[in-house]
Amino acid sequence: MIYRLYEKILLRNLSTLPEHICFMISEKDMLDAPDNLYRTVEWCRELGIRSVTFHISTTDPARLEHCLPQIRRVSSIAHLRLHYREGTEVGGEGMDVAVAIGKSGREEIAACIRQMAKEGVEPDSVDEELLESYLTFRYEPDLVIKTGGDHLTDFLIWQSVYSELFFLDVNWALLRKVDFLRALRDFQSRVRRFGR
Repeated sequence: MIYRLYEKILLRNLSTLPEHICFMISEKDMLDAPDNLYRTVEWCRELGIRSVTFHISTTDPARLEHCLPQIRRVSSIAHLRLHYREGTEVGGEGMDVAVAIGKSGREEIAACIRQMAKEGVEPDSVDEELLESYLTFRYEPDLVIKTGGDHLTDFLIWQSVYSELFFLDVNWALLRKVDFLRALRDFQSRVRRFGR
């Protein structure tokens, strides 16, 4: 009852929302609460967030194989791009949702450079815009939310350089809507400088 009241108060005071959010969760987080991913997408949809990404940090994506049905369920309410192993699955309509399992930002940038080299791109013509055109994940999250006490990964290392970071003091399995709304309230209170 108290949480619902708190939710209403937080919702009433939200006026500035991020367009794109990235959640960084661990393999253990996903294994402990695979259904939270779907619930979080529902919250984002309700609020009108344009797109959301979930990065699931793991050294062995195969360990998350049995979570794939819960992840794919997102395509029933949103446009899902599931990046798993070497492939990408696409399905559904609506809000853009990307789920990246075990992906690395450093590997993504190295792959961009390799591809430019294969295509014979002249080194002097390489600039930020050209590099960004080769990225797999071509968006810059306004807000990166990390649950629990683990450190950030290098996922979206290029794209998130000007993102606002929010470290939730609760683990993914215990995430409630009020915790998510607290992160949005914090985002709203910040003055974004984009590196200036």
